[in-house]
Amino acid sequence: MKLFIGLDVSLAKTAVCIVSEHGKIVKEAEVGSDPAALTQFALEQQGEIAMIGMEAGPLSQWLHRGLSSGGEYSPIVGIENSLV
Repeated sequence: MKLFIGLDVSLAKTAVCIVSEHGKIVKEAEVGSDPAALTQFALEQQGEIAMIGMEAGPLSQWLHRGLSSGGEYSPIVGIENSLV
């Protein structure tokens, strides 16, 4: 099953919502706002991660670089909050 992960990033914690390819919410959680914690959380999920989306903001470049450095996830998309 393909999974789509949305990240709402803040300084200490990131709210994570995982949605299946059928539009069903699979899981919601809070994870530490660092690439290692988010990568570990994503690796624990059952299914193929099709996309990760996060709000464009001060931490998004750092997280994008950290999440994409392992090569497991693509695409990782930054979303401008004024467009949503």
